[in-house]
Amino acid sequence: MPTSLPVLVFWDIDRTLLYVGDVDRQVYREAFAEVVGRPVERLPARGTGVTMPLAIRGLLLDNGVPDVEVLALTARMVKLLPERLADHRSDLQREGTLMAGAQVALRAVHESEGLLPSVVTGNLKPNAVLKLEALNLDRFVDLEVGGYASDDEHRPALVAVAQRRARDKHSSSFTRSNTVIIGDSLEDVRTGRQGGAAVIAVASGKTTANELKDAGAEVVLESLVDVKQVRDAIASVSSWCHRW
Repeated sequence: MPTSLPVLVFWDIDRTLLYVGDVDRQVYREAFAEVVGRPVERLPARGTGVTMPLAIRGLLLDNGVPDVEVLALTARMVKLLPERLADHRSDLQREGTLMAGAQVALRAVHESEGLLPSVVTGNLKPNAVLKLEALNLDRFVDLEVGGYASDDEHRPALVAVAQRRARDKHSSSFTRSNTVIIGDSLEDVRTGRQGGAAVIAVASGKTTANELKDAGAEVVLESLVDVKQVRDAIASVSSWCHRW
């Protein structure tokens, strides 16, 4: 019989579910030029999983913005990035691609009794919604319950934020025993381990399976293609008793 406690399944977005190519980087270029008044020379590293406010701060410092200006300019860029990404909605639809197995795995988790899928992501919430909507994935996750860089720049803190939202919505308690993160980066692993969630890592991004395992992921998958493997992984790291 299924457990009476629901299990939160928090998906990472970029390189776990989808990849938007150069769109994010183009948005950084445009926002930097608008806020700083000159072209950007060095862009953030790809696939790190850090929250957007931290990525923006690093971007400003790496491009020679004086320390005393960074705080104010970071706030301006955080406000501007969703607007600029919205301008590229058609590019997201055209250039965005689904990671292998992502849609099938998302649908399976969404349709599984006792699982509550949402997102914990380094994206600002408007950016996360834009990306998921562009590839028609938003219908498989509860975006009200998620944790976003808009909530806190410290990514492990987003687990507790999302757990509180889920508790308020579902009148149920959520702890490490019934919270799972599925993601591709070392930052996803750190988020779960420090924030209070089990971690299923997927070697679909810039980080190898061995690196994800060494970082402390409870389960490492090569991809999301095997739906039974995904559901078995969720069951193995949580209190969920699955049935199909």
